[in-house]
Amino acid sequence: MSSTDPQGLQVLPDELASREAWLEPFDWYREMRADAPVRYDPARRTWDVFRYEDVKRILADDDTFSVNPRLADEFQEPDRPEEGLLFETMLFQDSPRHDELRGVVNDAFEPRALRELEPEIRDFATDLLSEAVTGEDGTMDLVETFAYPLPVVVIAELLGVPAEDRDRFKRWSNTLVEAASTDEDTKEFTERQQAAQMEMASYFFEMIKDRRETPRDDLMTQLVTRERADGSRLSEEEALGTSILLLVAGNITTTNLITNAVRCFSNHDLFEELRGDADLQTAIEEVLRYRSPVQAMTRVATEDVTMQDETIEAGDRIIVWLGSANRDERQFDDPGTFVPDRTPNQHLGFGYGTHYCLGAPLARLEAAVAFEELLERTATIELVDTELQPTRSSLIYGVESLPVTYETAE
Repeated sequence: MSSTDPQGLQVLPDELASREAWLEPFDWYREMRADAPVRYDPARRTWDVFRYEDVKRILADDDTFSVNPRLADEFQEPDRPEEGLLFETMLFQDSPRHDELRGVVNDAFEPRALRELEPEIRDFATDLLSEAVTGEDGTMDLVETFAYPLPVVVIAELLGVPAEDRDRFKRWSNTLVEAASTDEDTKEFTERQQAAQMEMASYFFEMIKDRRETPRDDLMTQLVTRERADGSRLSEEEALGTSILLLVAGNITTTNLITNAVRCFSNHDLFEELRGDADLQTAIEEVLRYRSPVQAMTRVATEDVTMQDETIEAGDRIIVWLGSANRDERQFDDPGTFVPDRTPNQHLGFGYGTHYCLGAPLARLEAAVAFEELLERTATIELVDTELQPTRSSLIYGVESLPVTYETAE
């Protein structure tokens, strides 16, 4: 298993290159926290940071640790404009530009606004489960039939994308976050990603043009018509980049949160408790700690800094390992045990600081609704004994497929 970032640099360390290691990286994290909490990997030209307090420090200090990849010594500007679209989004912008871009859409992701969306999310979940949980053979691929399509449908609905175009959304988002496999030609992989980017850019440009001319009650209209603090509006490129970010981030994180939760709940025989008096939302928070959908984030040092007796120089790239921080013995009691009622639970599953995940409230709501409806329609859920394949992504953590067996509720 091999993976590179948009610059072609290897992201996953050799220690996590195998299928088995990336499915269960936690023993290696523990070794690194103990023996090399801040280490430089010359093969990747990258610093790795593993302990909770160090990860949190980096995420909280935007001045010293930037999200802008252009500040890295190894950065090379993309050859094609569409390849650099994500670099223009709030995900890779420091303040104040990050705050301006985020401010345009922030209201739509506030918990109060999302509560109004809950009935629609529940309807979508019900429709998907009506097709998936038929009671005929008692098996389904949870990713394909439920965890994958649900967040795509929701973010498409928010943006105002017609139902008939949602399949394209699935394909584009999957292509953009996947990593090259060892058995795929690099040129073919690059061409496939470029094709997806161009198709998506063309589609969104048409949407942007339409909403400027004919505003509607959707998030895309908000993107292109809402004024920023200085009275200006997003450019077409900014609106396009934000749309792409919402599609990718709004889809992949929730898909893997739902999937990882099923793995956790099944492996620890918790479905019966969750059907009873167990606190579902607290259990979901433990999933975010125990099997974080985003295992790592990237930063670039803007100045020389010392951490754990190591000197990180300006321009150096840093990977902060959220998945390791969330298992740190210095922060959590018995961190290797899944505790569904764990409180407090100050995990970093959605990041921390200025770049704390915009879609965190939506992901939590989608996961809660998904499990309420899934538990309502099933009497039992068990994992099929099969060889799991990790997602083809460098920093996103989940599995491509999760077959389960179930009995329908009477």
